[in-house]
Amino acid sequence: MNKTKIYLLLLLSVIVTSCIPKKDLIYLQDKKSAVNEVVTPLNQNPYRLQTNDILNITIKAIDSKLVSIFNGSQGAGVGSSSEQGSYFSGYYVDDHGNIRLPILGEMNVLGFTTEEVRVKIEKMLLDKYFKEEAGIYVVVKLSGFKYTINGEVGNTGTKTLYQEKVNIMEAIANSGDINITGDRKDVKVIRRFPNGNETFSIDLTDANAVKSPAFNLQPNDYILVNPLKQKTWGTGKTGIESLTTIITLLSLATTTFLLLRN
Repeated sequence: MNKTKIYLLLLLSVIVTSCIPKKDLIYLQDKKSAVNEVVTPLNQNPYRLQTNDILNITIKAIDSKLVSIFNGSQGAGVGSSSEQGSYFSGYYVDDHGNIRLPILGEMNVLGFTTEEVRVKIEKMLLDKYFKEEAGIYVVVKLSGFKYTINGEVGNTGTKTLYQEKVNIMEAIANSGDINITGDRKDVKVIRRFPNGNETFSIDLTDANAVKSPAFNLQPNDYILVNPLKQKTWGTGKTGIESLTTIITLLSLATTTFLLLRN
């Protein structure tokens, strides 16, 4: 009887430790009963342009003919919504941080925000080529918000969202969500800066994740979701799966023992 109890306890402990707890699967839990707080501006800093970025630049005026050269075939590809179209017709930031504009020539944009580039282009146009009465209007945008996600998610790869800001929850949802075997407590975000890369770790099961500098993504972020240890054990993701695996192994062991005995 004592041996039977010991075996049952061992079986129960294996099942409990091998399955994934519910608390490891729920996003943004209020673990510390924290009151609602305003997210600090730290994780909402504007993105500063880096090499290999692609800009869409549109220049408008009261008389569209005056600025047609800026928006021709070498321009920003107005009306092209595809990523491929943006790649071929957008303004590429080269290894020196420069873009090449018609008439205006090379312009360094490395470390600038899109708003600062807009102001810079407007000023150059008004100083050299146009008067205020021309009604010059400049729009500068990134050609989509691009990020890469890998690991335990439904759909890995490089993604592009056509919106100004993206948080990590939106990026994961756009990638088919984290698999049940993915570690939501330690999601890595690798961010590129002019002086090198920096890695952030964010616990998406904690409501305080919204305060992390990695919650609001920056363009070109790399997101990595590592597997839970339960996946490497191979016993199953739930109690039923674990029990089925154990029963199968016990049946196989029993059958092998009987065959060898006979």
